Amino acid sequence: MTFTLEQLRGFVAVADELHFGRAAARLKMTQPPLSRQIQKLERAVDAQLLVRDNRRVELTAAGEVFLLEARRLLSLADAAPDLARRVSSGSTGMVRIGFTAASTYGVLGRLLNRLSAELPEVDVGLGEMVTREQVAGLRNEEIDLGLARPPFDHKTFSSHLLHREAMLVAAPTGHLLLELGRDVTAADVADEPVIMHSPTEARYFYDLVVGIVPIAHQNTVHTVSQVLTMLWLVAAGRGIAFVPASAARLSIAGVGFVRLATAVPQPAELHLLWRRDSPNPALWRALEVLKDFTPLQ
Repeated sequence: MTFTLEQLRGFVAVADELHFGRAAARLKMTQPPLSRQIQKLERAVDAQLLVRDNRRVELTAAGEVFLLEARRLLSLADAAPDLARRVSSGSTGMVRIGFTAASTYGVLGRLLNRLSAELPEVDVGLGEMVTREQVAGLRNEEIDLGLARPPFDHKTFSSHLLHREAMLVAAPTGHLLLELGRDVTAADVADEPVIMHSPTEARYFYDLVVGIVPIAHQNTVHTVSQVLTMLWLVAAGRGIAFVPASAARLSIAGVGFVRLATAVPQPAELHLLWRRDSPNPALWRALEVLKDFTPLQ
C-alpha cells in the first residue's frame, strides 16, 4: 500500500502540534478525517508513528525517524513544480559543450563566464573534442553545443560565427622569419621544415594552411592534431608551424610569432554549433545569452 502527500501533511501537522484538534484546525479540516489519514498512513508504512489517547499525542521512535523523511518528501514535492517550470523555460538544467583545444585560448573562459553570470542555475559540462567528434556528439545528443570549425551540414545544424582570427607562423626564437619586419609569405617558408596539422584530426586547419601555403611533402617533419603540441615541437627546434593568432596567448618559452600573409585578413573561423531540433530548453536559453557574445567582451 502507498501513502499520499495529504497523509504526509496530516502527519507532519499532528507531529508539530501534538494535538489532533489543533492540527485539524491548521489544515482547515475536521478531526475525524485527519485521524483516518494517520491510520491509513500507519498501515501503509506498517509501523505505529504516534501514541495517542484522550490526554496526549506523542511520536514513537519510528515516528521521529519518519517525520524527518516526511518533511523531506514534502519539501521535494513542493519544489518539484517550480523546478519543472524552470527546466522547461531553460533557466535551470545542463548544457554540455564540446570544444576544440584551440578554442580555449581566450574564448572558452569568457564564454563560460557569460553563461554563469546570466544563467547561474544552468550547469555546464565540458568535453574537449575536435570538430569531427563534436558533430558526432551533437548528432547522438551527447553534447548540446559545440565550439567548432566549419564547414557544417546546415540541414541538421545551426551555427553562429563567434570569432575570426589571423593565422600566425610560430618559429623558434631567433629564427630569421621573426626578423623580417613584415608578414610572412608562402615564398618565405618554401624550404622550411614544417610541423603540420593532421589532415584527419585537424582537417579544418590542414585545409586552411595548404590553401595558403603549398607545403612540400618532404618538408613536413611532424604531423600532429593539437596546437599546443605544435608549439612544444617548435620550441624544441623541430620546425615552424602555422597556428591561429589566439595560440600566441600560450607564451611558450622559445617560440616567437609573426603574422602569415593571407588573402582574407582573419581566415580562421570559430562557430557555435547546435542541432536545429535540440529538445534541451537550457540550450535555447544559453543561445539567447550568447547571441551578442564576442570573445573580446
